[in-house]
Amino acid sequence: MNASVSGETIIWRLTDGKPGHQSQSLGLAQALQRVRPCQLIDIPVSGKLAPFSQWLSGVWPAGAGLPLPDLIIGAGHRTHFSMLAAKRAYGGKTVLMMQPSLAVGLFDLCLIPEHDQYHGGGNYLQTRGVLNPLHAIGSHHANQSLIMLGGPSKHCGWDNTELMQHIRKLLSDNPDIHYTLTTSRRTPAETLQSVQLLEATNLEVVPFEQTAAGWVAEQLAKVSSAWISEDSVSMVYEALTARVAVGTLPVPVKRQNRVSNGLQKLLTEKLIVRFDHQQNYQLTLHPVNGFIEADRCAEWIEANWLSQLVPGRAATANI
Repeated sequence: MNASVSGETIIWRLTDGKPGHQSQSLGLAQALQRVRPCQLIDIPVSGKLAPFSQWLSGVWPAGAGLPLPDLIIGAGHRTHFSMLAAKRAYGGKTVLMMQPSLAVGLFDLCLIPEHDQYHGGGNYLQTRGVLNPLHAIGSHHANQSLIMLGGPSKHCGWDNTELMQHIRKLLSDNPDIHYTLTTSRRTPAETLQSVQLLEATNLEVVPFEQTAAGWVAEQLAKVSSAWISEDSVSMVYEALTARVAVGTLPVPVKRQNRVSNGLQKLLTEKLIVRFDHQQNYQLTLHPVNGFIEADRCAEWIEANWLSQLVPGRAATANI
């Protein structure tokens, strides 16, 4: 592996432009920066045919003129061949943040969510959900909570009447807690209208259109709990990572799948709670310590790969 003359670890982060994928790879990159000095270089990638041809030929023009990589990380199917091409052309170890559509053994390490139930060959780490850039630092005020609503999806339906009953009861059960409610791009207009009509003095509604980048992370650093509709599983993992107490608001499930099974596992292990009108959730709603998967993966990479790096001459990729 290479190391710059300054001793920094060089990370090439290949991005496909999808926010969810970029969040995953950024979470790992930032966790690596917490354990050692790193230079992070973002490289946009696209297409499949050209990267496949570049992998076969051992030429990857996107890396020309850049410091040679120690790590090449990426998330999303469109990063697969570009990662392999970059490694063949310039070296470094590849870290793919998903179960690939190619053989796992083609990559040096795959970070695979345990709900994928992968038990095949290759070098991989199972993760609890997908990684994210959230961190546990924050004031976490006991009298503040965040409600995050998604919307209907291919896995989940949506019952607006039932959801409003849950939210109305949650607000009345906890009059001393101030709730900030936000929506998502999938939230039906009817749902936004319904929450805006709720007569509750302890509720503030902030539609997602009124939020800027990083708003959710800022809120999770302030609140002590978060309530999330069960279609938004990625937000459940983000809230757990932020070390707030996590409750879920039930939504109809169209069919059981690996994502819903992963959510059920969190409920079974009492890492999160589901809202109920009998207020049993109040007995078990609590934050979970140590649920920072990005740090755990970064520490593995540090112990097994990066700790063996020896600073050498600064090298630049050329073609």
